Amino acid sequence: MTNPRARAEARGRRGEGWAALYCRLTGWRVLARRVKLGVGEVDLVVRRGRTVAFVEVKWRAQAAALDWAVDARRLTRVARAAEALAPRFARFGEDVRIDVILLTPWRWPRRIVHVWQPGG
Repeated sequence: MTNPRARAEARGRRGEGWAALYCRLTGWRVLARRVKLGVGEVDLVVRRGRTVAFVEVKWRAQAAALDWAVDARRLTRVARAAEALAPRFARFGEDVRIDVILLTPWRWPRRIVHVWQPGG
């Protein structure tokens, strides 16, 4: 039997896969998945038109648990990674933002747009 950490990792990867599909179905192109840097990690990097979004994905078994899934500490790490990655994925003058996608079984994904401004 796998350990709890490995099961959580597998659920996280599955959630990121669902979030990537959701992004594609809503008109976003997935540029990268699971980008890790020393300063932080970004689950998805997506683009639609002149907007690049760095996306934090959270999956929880219960919808109520999603209310507490993302905190300022986690968003700070995503923001640091987004700042470092922005030159790789966004061109000068394009909009760059951080979004969160919250997932739970048997519910539509909930996307929170522009939760954090990189560099802000």
